[in-house]
Amino acid sequence: MADVKTVATRAGYGEALVELGNKRDDFLVMDADLAAATQTGKFKEAFPDRFYNCGIAEQNMMSIAAGIAATGKRVFVSSFAMFASGRAFEQIRNSICYPNLPVIIGATHGGISVGEDGATHQCLEDIAIMRTLPNMTIINPADAVEAKKAVYAAINHDGPVYMRFGRYAVPVVFDDSYYFKIGKANILRDGSDVTIIATGLMVDEALKAYDILKGEGISARVINMATIKPLDNEAVLAAAKDTGAIVTAEEHSVIGGLGSAVSEVVCESCPVPVVKLGVYDRFGFSGPAGELLDVFGLRAKDIAQKAKAAIALKK
Repeated sequence: MADVKTVATRAGYGEALVELGNKRDDFLVMDADLAAATQTGKFKEAFPDRFYNCGIAEQNMMSIAAGIAATGKRVFVSSFAMFASGRAFEQIRNSICYPNLPVIIGATHGGISVGEDGATHQCLEDIAIMRTLPNMTIINPADAVEAKKAVYAAINHDGPVYMRFGRYAVPVVFDDSYYFKIGKANILRDGSDVTIIATGLMVDEALKAYDILKGEGISARVINMATIKPLDNEAVLAAAKDTGAIVTAEEHSVIGGLGSAVSEVVCESCPVPVVKLGVYDRFGFSGPAGELLDVFGLRAKDIAQKAKAAIALKK
């Protein structure tokens, strides 16, 4: 069997910025002194006159980006997810979302897979925080291919976008023929017993869980939900009606993230069991990314167990 190619989604982000820079000159890129880590350094090298290092000052960076966006240009701003969503929340809320400006936040190093950087940098709350903001669109790509396509979609979107990228190299799920559209989910496997709705690096784990369940005679539908806001309600409700049970899988707190978004839709319109898999109201800790995913139960076998639990809850 050939080795599976693994690439961090942040790498796809950096590559897409350079590609876009070669095609259009109506946007700028800003970073908070983390260009090597966020991968915006690739754009800096190619287009130094269109790149600005704002220093370790995310709040100022967001305010500057808002001012530039108000003049008609689009702006990408980057930092680690913890600082982009947490430290600069007020500026994102009041200066970017309130006037509905085209600022794209490229937040890297999201989730527990930041690894050795530890609890202070393992942002497990950013999706929940950004979901509360009117006008904000949230995208969490599954692999580097989807990350690049999402960047192309984001620059053409009218309004603010929060894009979550990872440090950890994850398996490439899609090829270049993959079609990405903001707000549209993708059914990757179809089934009738249970639906697994996954986002980010959990999509690959969901596909592996599908194989585990298939081996046990369980038919699972697997949905890639890259856009968490606006959620593809149609896909969620179809899954609820067709399979009668749902599992959500995310590298994020189970409070306020994908699981909460799906539960809100299902509870209101088509009540069926929804079992959430994610990080259960706790902080992370330092360790190798792969081992942390094991410790926190964010693996295919854990999804498969949740799927069987969801099926057992069916009436």
